[in-house]
Amino acid sequence: MMKYRILMVDDEEDMRHLTQMYLENSGFECIQADGGAAAYKILQAEKIDLILLDIMMSEENGFQVCQKIRENYDIPIIFLSAKGEEWDKVRAFQLGGDDYIVKPFSPGEMVARIQAVLRRYNQHRHQEYLQKIGNIIINQLARTVMVDDRVVPLTLKEYELLLFLIEHQHQALSREQLLEKIWGIDYIGSLRTVDTHIKTLRMKLGQIDYIQTVWGIGYKFEVREA
Repeated sequence: MMKYRILMVDDEEDMRHLTQMYLENSGFECIQADGGAAAYKILQAEKIDLILLDIMMSEENGFQVCQKIRENYDIPIIFLSAKGEEWDKVRAFQLGGDDYIVKPFSPGEMVARIQAVLRRYNQHRHQEYLQKIGNIIINQLARTVMVDDRVVPLTLKEYELLLFLIEHQHQALSREQLLEKIWGIDYIGSLRTVDTHIKTLRMKLGQIDYIQTVWGIGYKFEVREA
């Protein structure tokens, strides 16, 4: 099972070590940073799934660090702070924080908050990758295609061809364009390759007739209103 990697940013060494122990006992992997500068370097070099960010730090405070991170990264951020005032919480969320935990907190609360934020974030990412066009649903994350609740098994080239047609729907695309985009400029096969794959795609998609022939040019994808 994949371990989520948590970046703990806090200038208090004891707090970092204690938090790391809690996280690792709960099945997470923890990487420590003693401030913003160290955190930026880690983000450039490592894949991080969530950031625990202390607010009261000696150099850059957590608000400043969050602001810089948000310029380049869409990573869940949970603020940790001994300050529980409403204004601090409001500012944290305005800057792009996903949650705010007031110190002192229990290990169980911290882990539960992390799991909840990761769950929401992953659900949102999954939804972003879902695309519905007419009766077709494409999941780009899983690389699956469904038509009317039926899974359509496609080869990689068939999938790429369908996706390209959909991304350029209503546009007439020549066989030459499709061959170059899907098979590459160095492909030495004939234009009949495109026709063959279009024929197979139509057969696999079934009764829907979204892939239309544009005589003398090539093909286009278009969902006709009933």
